[in-house]
Amino acid sequence: MILTENQNNKRSNATGHWAWNLAVGFSIFFLIYLPAKDVWQGESGGDYYTLATLLPAGVYYTLAVTFLGSACAILVGLLVALGKMSKRPLVQTLASFYTEILRGVPLLVLLFYIYYALGEFLKIPALFSAVLGFGFCYGAYMADVFRAGVESIPVEQKEAARSLGMTERRALRQIILPQAMRTILPAVSNQTLGMLKDTSLVSVLAISDILRVGNEYATKHFNYFETYTYVALMYLALTLLMSRVTLYVETRLKTRQEWR
Repeated sequence: MILTENQNNKRSNATGHWAWNLAVGFSIFFLIYLPAKDVWQGESGGDYYTLATLLPAGVYYTLAVTFLGSACAILVGLLVALGKMSKRPLVQTLASFYTEILRGVPLLVLLFYIYYALGEFLKIPALFSAVLGFGFCYGAYMADVFRAGVESIPVEQKEAARSLGMTERRALRQIILPQAMRTILPAVSNQTLGMLKDTSLVSVLAISDILRVGNEYATKHFNYFETYTYVALMYLALTLLMSRVTLYVETRLKTRQEWR
């Protein structure tokens, strides 16, 4: 049986939807079942239940770094993208120089540099250092995402805006960027999901994220297998739930633009 492209897309979406449901169900089931099992069996000291009561604080810092880092990266990415599309050669060169430098430095090294190396001159709080590190690093990647999105808008749109008497800046803000967001959003969502997983690196800055809380717990109780299994389940659940939130935002934005 030969399926049309539309039927094939529907089947692919349905398969992906069921796979997501299965993965969410798997992670949430074990996140609840493992601590509950320890309660039923009356275990104490180094059990899943105790770990489950400690991790919410780690989730708070993980999500804080993700959302603040994403906001910083989007701002940096947009400014650098505008710089790369500037008509001024000096601005173009500086923006390209920024992306080349930041892409060549590993994120972990950048975090160390901001917190420890610059810490010799400036007292930068650990959370702020993490946000800056993620913002600068991911901003270099998002710059090309924004640039590609803006350049995907037909030139006729820009010419029409100019013919209506709009300045270049106003046309960009009111005509080009809103349309480009539809193209940009999936890529930005993927970057945010990647950032959520990379937040495990902030444990080196003494930030009590999920991994650091789990690491301290495993070191204290010598139960590495159980701890890192539960930590992995926690990251899996957060990533899956965030992927669905970003998909919902994409769908809402797409629907709103189609109605216009």
